[in-house]
Amino acid sequence: MLKRFFWLAIATVVLVWNLGNNSAMALELDAETRTVTLNEQGETVTLSLEQATRGKRLFGDICAQCHPVGLTKTNPNVNLSSESLALATPRRDNVEALVDYMKNPTTFDGEFDISELHPATSSADIFPEMRNLTDDDLFNIAGHILIQPKLRGTQWGGGKVYN
Repeated sequence: MLKRFFWLAIATVVLVWNLGNNSAMALELDAETRTVTLNEQGETVTLSLEQATRGKRLFGDICAQCHPVGLTKTNPNVNLSSESLALATPRRDNVEALVDYMKNPTTFDGEFDISELHPATSSADIFPEMRNLTDDDLFNIAGHILIQPKLRGTQWGGGKVYN
């Protein structure tokens, strides 16, 4: 009986702590933080709290194993920092470009298709985690990637120095 009560108390504390942390995270994401570049023309879009939260979850579930804190495990020279995304060809520093990349990835210089190496909706037969992602999901993931430099600064994609 005492053992069961102990585990119930532990579960309650963990649940309350997680709820408190999620609320605090949501409060940190004001409209300015959630506003990111939409396209090459420089238009912006403000993600809702729900979109930002979903993007964070999806990135964590699908992308973070190869891109922890914006790094790229398979190629440390390329990361998800604002600077790297802007230097890619085509530029990938806006929502539409990132969504396009998640559908049809290319090398950093844009020369070669890498959909057999990088998860993409176009290669969902190879990467099953991409099968059920909708365009809205891709939009939310892209938004999450673009919000992170505002929250983490140079620690997002900043290299081994910060890990």
